[in-house]
Amino acid sequence: MREIKRIGIITCGGDCGGLNAVVKSVTQTAHSMGVETLVVPNGYAGLYNLIDMEAPVVLTPARVDSIDANLAGSEAGHSRVKISKIKDPDKYRKIRDGLNKFNIDGLVISGGDDTGSVMVDLAERGISCVHVPKTMDLDLQPYSVGGDSSLNRIARFTEELKTTGLSHNRIMIVEVFGRYVGHTAFRGGVGAEADCILIPEIPVDFDEVYRHMKMRYMQRVERSDVKAGTYTIVVSEGITDAKGEHIYDEAAGVDAFGHRKLSGAGRYVRKQLEQRMNTDPEIREFMKKKGFYVPGVYELPEIREVIPGHLVRSGHSSAFDVNFGKEAGAAAVRLLLHGIDGITVVKVRGRKIYYMPTKDAIKQRLVDLNIVSLFEQQGICFGREPVPYEAEFMSVEGELERHL
Repeated sequence: MREIKRIGIITCGGDCGGLNAVVKSVTQTAHSMGVETLVVPNGYAGLYNLIDMEAPVVLTPARVDSIDANLAGSEAGHSRVKISKIKDPDKYRKIRDGLNKFNIDGLVISGGDDTGSVMVDLAERGISCVHVPKTMDLDLQPYSVGGDSSLNRIARFTEELKTTGLSHNRIMIVEVFGRYVGHTAFRGGVGAEADCILIPEIPVDFDEVYRHMKMRYMQRVERSDVKAGTYTIVVSEGITDAKGEHIYDEAAGVDAFGHRKLSGAGRYVRKQLEQRMNTDPEIREFMKKKGFYVPGVYELPEIREVIPGHLVRSGHSSAFDVNFGKEAGAAAVRLLLHGIDGITVVKVRGRKIYYMPTKDAIKQRLVDLNIVSLFEQQGICFGREPVPYEAEFMSVEGELERHL
């Protein structure tokens, strides 16, 4: 085993569920193996400024016992900083000097693709580090800390919004995080039994969305003895229009990594549907027939967009994320101690710790549109004409553990 006496813990990028489980697991595992851990606070900003700190927090067993692994967010703090963009020609020497000052022999870094790209940069410069994948967007390798927690919160918020939708006969639009992939909208929407789910991987045909909305909304009102109906749409912030171009607000600007800040998708969807509704005489006739219509006051069903925003990444972690975070954190310590670094933890299965090169782990992973077809056959609209699901049948007898 490699001689490591002290490990630094860094969490970067956006906060989410499961991160405190990583911090706690790294510390508890390292302590059991005679290794000390300390917090490098506030992500890569803290790493850059480490040399100027007097005394970073050492995570003793007593200190780490006060961390609640079931709470989302991170005791270590966050920042969005790309080291290579820092306007300091001595930045890497400064980082190494900071690590040497506090006798830090290796780093466990938990974050998403941007965090991983910086970790690759650090590893290539001789800094020993292991990456624990973290992103509620689920756009990295097969699973990352934070995904399950965010999906559960998206599903719950969307499901609960149906009560106000039914009370007012409204169409409800929920805009969620996800950047350029639709995993959170897709799985959160399915979990909430949303009527329509719009994701970046499928350019939106708003005529198809309107057709589906109108049909299902009117059917529900017709079936209701109290004439109540609603329609729910979950939309990813990074949806694309018919040309495949991302919809965004120019005024939002870009983040520290140069990514365009995505916003306005829910508002855009609402306006598209309102335009079609305003020119559709059947909707007004339907409102009159059902006794809803009030001239000049209430002529069409209301469409409202809701943005839960950071609520979906806050609060409590799911049990799954606590489990994954603790497994991945423990695996990261063992990898460092065995001299295996510059990599990303994938999973732990029995006695086997799986890992992969970080540069491969942070490649964008899109929603599998074959799975989308499976749910289209169940009546969910994905902003296109439904595509048949073509099934293939495969036995996993004797190999089940490889799929769990």
